[in-house]
Amino acid sequence: MELANKVAAVTGAGSGIGKAAAQLLAKAGAKVAAIGRSEAELKDVVASIELNGSEAISVVADISQPEQMRSAMDRIARKWGRLDIVFANAGINGVWAPIEQLEPHEWDKTINVNLTGTFLTVKYAVPYLKKQGGSVIITSSINGTRVFSNTGATAYSCTKAAQVAFTKMMALELADDRIRVNVICPGAITTSIDENTEQRNLESVRPPVEYPQGQVPLTDGKSGTAEQVAQLVLFLASDVSNHITGTEIWIDGGQSLLIG
Repeated sequence: MELANKVAAVTGAGSGIGKAAAQLLAKAGAKVAAIGRSEAELKDVVASIELNGSEAISVVADISQPEQMRSAMDRIARKWGRLDIVFANAGINGVWAPIEQLEPHEWDKTINVNLTGTFLTVKYAVPYLKKQGGSVIITSSINGTRVFSNTGATAYSCTKAAQVAFTKMMALELADDRIRVNVICPGAITTSIDENTEQRNLESVRPPVEYPQGQVPLTDGKSGTAEQVAQLVLFLASDVSNHITGTEIWIDGGQSLLIG
């Protein structure tokens, strides 16, 4: 899965799945643009990549802001003259609450970051991807695609379901340009995403179900790792997967089959 001479843009690259993917893509030979909101985190990621002899830059941008994402993609293209791989990974859990307690501004924020952010990332990358073809990978979730029992996660799950539809629409629209578009649906993965999650009064609406052996059958309840997800991203970014497009892939150790 050699990526020599390829350029990859990774959103949410400062931590978790994005960080692991940025590092692995670089290890496979890609030049990596690490995109995120925390300059300090991005500098650490870039430093770790450069320490291993690969090339990377940090790009501070908010994926929900059109001009910032346009500028980010333009900067990457100016730096390396091309763009081959886009990992649209950044997102938030947002507020999880009963529907009558979920405020409109809380709904809007989750939609703007997760769904509009995905749209803007792909929109402004496409003119550069079209020059030679490439691969787009989008991070969705088991929520909204196979799992509907996380009551209260309405805004989040709606964005994740919409990302799958967006993937399929883009896969067909961009096929003539030899751009593949796929979506990954992680389950429980050990990351810091819970830090931007607010859960309110879910006990009254959540089904009273317990899983004594844990929710992940393949690992006796143990969550997956960001590095395992990064391996899937590398596969979809590489030519090894060159006949796969418009496809969702769940990476959850069977979790969604148990709790869906």
